[in-house]
Amino acid sequence: MEYRFRKARHEEQEQIWSILQAAITRRKEDGSKQWQDGYPNLDVVSRDIEKGAGYILTEGAAVVGYSAVIINDEPEYSRIEGKWLTEGDFVVIHRVAVAEGHLGKGLAKKIFEFVEQFALANNVFSIKVDTNFDNPAMISILEKIGYVYCGEVYFRGNARRAYEKVLKKTP
Repeated sequence: MEYRFRKARHEEQEQIWSILQAAITRRKEDGSKQWQDGYPNLDVVSRDIEKGAGYILTEGAAVVGYSAVIINDEPEYSRIEGKWLTEGDFVVIHRVAVAEGHLGKGLAKKIFEFVEQFALANNVFSIKVDTNFDNPAMISILEKIGYVYCGEVYFRGNARRAYEKVLKKTP
């Protein structure tokens, strides 16, 4: 199947929100505290799209995944308890979610692959991401695809595991 990764449009925000709501429910069912405090919400999705940071993964015409992709704009990352691998420009990935019915197909990894392409296309060679300590599925994905644990960052008073992947410059 052919997958595409592109900027989300406002008319897709309800589909995106549906994907995120299902992910929020899955996190709760897994016993996680991640995303159980009213974040993310539809306003966050709307702002992502307005800022040009909301991206969707599509399979044909279907929206099957979502993430926010941002360059150099995550103030909390400057206060890491630990040390990033690099100090230059970086891409941040937030709110990675895959639609029900498409789980177990490696689509979260596919989103990360597309984000790597996005970073390289923008001449950025670092990708940073964070996740909850109680999200073993995402931790496993990050470690399998080459992200390195760098320390902790805090969002809304909660510690989160911070990871970075340094991309190779191609000649």
